[in-house]
Amino acid sequence: MTSTPLLKTQQIQVGGMDCASCAAKIETALDCLTGVAAVSVSAATEQLTISYDPAYLTEAEINDRLISLGYRAIAPTPQRDGAPHDPDRGSGEFDLPGEIIPVVGVMALLAGGMIFGEFLRNTPYGLGEYAVFIPAYLVSGWTVVKTAGRNLLRGQLFDENFLMTIATLGAIAIRELPEAVAVMLFYRIGELFQEYAVGRSRRSIKALLALRPDIAHRQVEGSLEAVAPETVAVGDVIVVKPGEKIPLDGEVLVGNSQVDTSALTGESVPRRVHIGSTVLAGMINKTGVLTLRVTKLFGESSIAKILDLVQNATHKKAATEKLITRLARYYTPIVVILSLLVALLPPLLIPGATHQTWVYRALILLVISCPCGLVISIPLGYFGGVGGAAKRGILVKGSTFLDALTTVKTVVFDKTGTLTQGVFKVTDIVPKNGFSASELITLAATAEAHSNHPIAQSIREAYGEPINNQGVTDYAEIAGYGIRAQSDGQILLVGSDRLLHREQIKFDPCIASGTIVHLAVDQRYAGYILISDEIKQDAPQAIKDLKCLGVKQTVMLTGDNQRVADHVAQQLGLDAYVAELLPEGKVEAMEEILHRSGQGKVVFVGDGINDAPVIARADIGVAMGGLGSDAAIETADIVIMGDAPSKVAEAIQIAQKTRKIVLQNIVLALGVKALFILLGIMGVATLWEAVFADVGVALLAILNATRVMK
Repeated sequence: MTSTPLLKTQQIQVGGMDCASCAAKIETALDCLTGVAAVSVSAATEQLTISYDPAYLTEAEINDRLISLGYRAIAPTPQRDGAPHDPDRGSGEFDLPGEIIPVVGVMALLAGGMIFGEFLRNTPYGLGEYAVFIPAYLVSGWTVVKTAGRNLLRGQLFDENFLMTIATLGAIAIRELPEAVAVMLFYRIGELFQEYAVGRSRRSIKALLALRPDIAHRQVEGSLEAVAPETVAVGDVIVVKPGEKIPLDGEVLVGNSQVDTSALTGESVPRRVHIGSTVLAGMINKTGVLTLRVTKLFGESSIAKILDLVQNATHKKAATEKLITRLARYYTPIVVILSLLVALLPPLLIPGATHQTWVYRALILLVISCPCGLVISIPLGYFGGVGGAAKRGILVKGSTFLDALTTVKTVVFDKTGTLTQGVFKVTDIVPKNGFSASELITLAATAEAHSNHPIAQSIREAYGEPINNQGVTDYAEIAGYGIRAQSDGQILLVGSDRLLHREQIKFDPCIASGTIVHLAVDQRYAGYILISDEIKQDAPQAIKDLKCLGVKQTVMLTGDNQRVADHVAQQLGLDAYVAELLPEGKVEAMEEILHRSGQGKVVFVGDGINDAPVIARADIGVAMGGLGSDAAIETADIVIMGDAPSKVAEAIQIAQKTRKIVLQNIVLALGVKALFILLGIMGVATLWEAVFADVGVALLAILNATRVMK
């Protein structure tokens, strides 16, 4: 029996990446190393994530491989306590003025060379022409030529640097010097715009990372000390002043204030908090001073999870991204081979065809064959979709899930906490068989003393007095049924009618709009408590929006009774529901829905810990992140921070827009390239037009991709 190797997963900041093409090169090169299980590179965050077997590969060997490719691993800067975090560390800034000066110089030389072209060509051996255009060529293209030479020595052919170098050197060889300089110049200008566009997307990530709290003011012996949030322990007391970010999740001990939750939920309306309220890291304290008891370490806080999800979202790539990366690997070599054939065959086969004419046409093919527009704009489009969703409080764990959302035909909801508020209130107490209402609520609260279920909490709140937990023994929660406990020698059963049927206790069936909790004492029916839950304000609109977006069926799965489920389904206009489900019953119901769904994807939206198995089983699992359990959030593919069911439709809308823009870019890039390949072979297009087409398509695709963020 062979043991599974223990893999090490590491994230490395990479310096020297200019675009998604660089990311694809790094992925391809590292994926070939022995011991590598998975590798993903994000050009947007300049981050490499690699899983490997330490028995076959070391971190030093990974760094050596990066250096051999022309990149470098950037060591993280040590963080001092209380020092502000720098989200920009490790990323080189784009120096626009430093880039513009040589471009302007080359444009001046090119213009002068073309104006005095006839005179320069007539100098001895054409030295005047070479004296003007060769310096212009080297200034504009030295970086490209140098990179192409370095990559050639490392066996890396067919990248954009190689193509541009061969095309321009070929133009010089056939004495088309102005066009060689123009190609390099326009390529460089295009690269500047591309770097600027990618830089903008990186800055949008940095803007999200800027949500990261810098300092926590910890209270120690009556004084405040400024420390890094990572150093604060659970149970520590911190103070947050007006205008400051809340650095860690906590409970309000002292103070009242309004907090801005937009960084987490995308909602602009401030929320009022008071003593006992829960606040989350990343919220901004607006008005009063708050004293908090920390409830979670920084690494487990809401903002840390958001930042981790956003930074790592690009590692789960959509099928379209993977297809384009594979296409770029084959597309460029094919066009290079086609260029060679265009240069060599016609002069041999066509009478009167000259080598100079067909070499020139072959050079046009080389220029137009660069896959930059595709390779850059497609990941940028998906990245924009993920980033745009995050701004609206919807955390998508990868572009693959954005793609999947575009084919959703069935959306399945949990009821409590998802379509309803999950805030239960006791609305009626109905005693039976000689018990009084006060006895009924006292016994029920005693039995529910150890439960964290919202229904149990509502019963304890209705009781309103301290409960002697020590008097409760033999406590057991029976999943999907209720609670069995012993108090003062009495055996108490609290739960649904299923529990009474299971224990063979006779009771009078009751009809009511709400959740009914039955109570039995020593196998004798004592009565029931009616608990009501309110439908969320935006739930009806959420169902209508889903229908408008092409969702064919909306379904609700709930453990609640048939009457409550029917009432909620009718109010919301749901297509179907299944009630009285045990946790394992939800999974079985989901299996049946998946079996009937055909090609359309099925989304499940839930919030409780019992929803985690169903979230995992669905094609796309969505967790309500604000009130949702950690298990549901960890399992889900998409997390909604604001607990609003209407965000499900918004997520689908963002996914559809992202998909539309990505397809537009694919059609634009491939269509224009195919047209110019044809025009180049026919001799209609020139090198100038080819480079304009290549750079122009790349720029249009990139600008189109940035629309997703808006």
